[in-house]
Amino acid sequence: MSARAKRLDPLDLYVTAIILIGGACMVWLGVDGAGGLSLLLSPEVAIFAVFALIGEFVPLKVFTRGAEGEVTTSTTFAMATMLAAGPLASFVALAGANLLADGIRRKPPKKVAFNIAQYGITIAASGLVLKATTGLPRAHEPHLVPADLIGILLAATVFFICNTGLVATVIAFAQRLSLWRYLAEDIFFQCATAGLMLGLAPVVVLAADFSLPAIALLFLPLFAVHRGGSEAIAKEHQALHDALTGLPNRELFRDRIDQAIRSSRRSGESAVVMIMDLDHFKEINDTLGHHHGDLLLQEVSRRLQATLRDSDTVARLGGDEFGVLLPRVATSQDATAVAGELLVALREPFVLEGMRLEIDASVGIALHPVHGEDVETLNQRADIAMYSAKQSGRGYAIFEPELDRHSPRRLALAGGLRSAINQSEITLYYQPKADLRSSRIVGVEALARWDHPEFGIVGPSEFVPIAEQTGLITPLTSHVLDVALRQIREWSDNGLELTIAVNLSARSFLDTHLAVEIPRLLARWDVRAEQLELEITESMLMTDPARAEATLARLSQIGLTLSVDDFGTGYSSLANLKRLPVDVIKIDKSFVMEMAVDASDAAIVRSTIDLAHNLGLRVVAEGVESEDAWRQLEALGCDYAQGYYLSRPLPADAATRLIRERGTARDATPPALRVVHGVGA
Repeated sequence: MSARAKRLDPLDLYVTAIILIGGACMVWLGVDGAGGLSLLLSPEVAIFAVFALIGEFVPLKVFTRGAEGEVTTSTTFAMATMLAAGPLASFVALAGANLLADGIRRKPPKKVAFNIAQYGITIAASGLVLKATTGLPRAHEPHLVPADLIGILLAATVFFICNTGLVATVIAFAQRLSLWRYLAEDIFFQCATAGLMLGLAPVVVLAADFSLPAIALLFLPLFAVHRGGSEAIAKEHQALHDALTGLPNRELFRDRIDQAIRSSRRSGESAVVMIMDLDHFKEINDTLGHHHGDLLLQEVSRRLQATLRDSDTVARLGGDEFGVLLPRVATSQDATAVAGELLVALREPFVLEGMRLEIDASVGIALHPVHGEDVETLNQRADIAMYSAKQSGRGYAIFEPELDRHSPRRLALAGGLRSAINQSEITLYYQPKADLRSSRIVGVEALARWDHPEFGIVGPSEFVPIAEQTGLITPLTSHVLDVALRQIREWSDNGLELTIAVNLSARSFLDTHLAVEIPRLLARWDVRAEQLELEITESMLMTDPARAEATLARLSQIGLTLSVDDFGTGYSSLANLKRLPVDVIKIDKSFVMEMAVDASDAAIVRSTIDLAHNLGLRVVAEGVESEDAWRQLEALGCDYAQGYYLSRPLPADAATRLIRERGTARDATPPALRVVHGVGA
């Protein structure tokens, strides 16, 4: 921001104006009241000044929907000092207490100057009213008489209006809020606390006139006001903030977005809403326990706050989802720059009770007014962008109109997924896998399909991420395994001995419940463990090798066949895999499909087959779509092939017919290879 832009900032202009006006008021107070300053040395006024100082050190923290402020009991004794010794004595007592308290708290000099200046304005205005209506203070008469009551009430009212209005305006400017809305939401609480404390000022003076020790009796009502205010503030804070992290919750986040939208309309600047989701948080929670999960969320919240400006908002929306509001940005590039900074901050390792954790996140970005004019639309579109970022692995994404075509569909899928699992709308298709030498079918890969009543057949690439985000991945995995094992049982009863491979998502793979659920399902359908093959991706193994090795060991002890899917697309090597209890690797189809025309791909396939066999692993080639590829893989010594040349994924009935026609590995006579095209989805 340029120096000129800073000078023209409304907040800076306002604060500077208040400091100048306050300075003028302080000069007037000094000139007008210099003669009565000696009254500060009287015992009762000295006590008032001490209590004003104490009040500054025990303020009530006020958490409103828009910002944070303070209410102090020092105003009671400042007003009492004004009644007993005049405006100048009141200002000296209050400004001195404020200066000392702010100095100890190391508040910025400009904030300290503003606080003292606004007290100067407040006391000068209320002092003028008091002088005009009562003639107080009167050094040689009883301090208060019944005729003073109206003037005191008027002076206290002016004190309250000035003090509350000046502070509310600076908060509204700082937070880009509507002043009138902020005052409307805050006025009742201010009247019940600050207003009531000012109302006690004449009672303090009367008690001092009666007997100085009688002032102690006023601690009870002051304590009651302070205690009641503290409880009200605590309840308000609890209703609007997350208990674990102390961040604003979803309700307060929505309210601040609404305030930012109003400000954006006035200023013409853009406001930015970000929705952030931690990647693989559930696995951390499930594996390490909720204690470490909570510690991680707290550390994440601290890093996000430290990265953002004071005027920005970070909120916890629930679970591992956070919201970020940037009330003022110039361009979309500024928004993506902030998103990048947040991701960089989160990618630094976390050390929790001696344990080192590395996490990542996905951030969706929506700008007002480009992507929406209201809170609901901005939140929804930031969420859509976040989903896109998670799918693409880019880290962050800005909402684009073409993404919105899928949002109603995705919402519908998310809303119906639980019932789809319970009502068996999730079915399995089976893609055969054949021995390259005999051409016989040795097994199938189970591929989930959702037979949706409105959208037709929906693939797993759409609904599995939704299941992971909505906490339905565990019941979905159990359902898929149950259907797959039932199919093995049915084929076995009909003389077809096959293996069946089931893909695991990252969250399912690291779910400790899986090692308990699989033996139960195997026993239910009386299926041998080696007939079930679990496929995990290379990237899942390499993200956290130690946890992956422990998980694989648990699954291997059950007797399952374990295979690594999409091999060659991640960062691992066969050397890394040799220490893991895996049985099969599947060469990614991107290498197989191009090996006839790309010498590099052919070399990768050949090397992978040779090294895998040296390690005692079997090899499956995916994406076999031509006879040439089949023959080439056979010549290279690959064990199994899977792809459209053999068959597309088929429903259970069609897969059964194909298996019967082609024969299984247990049959005596190899059949001629017959290709199945265009069947299934």
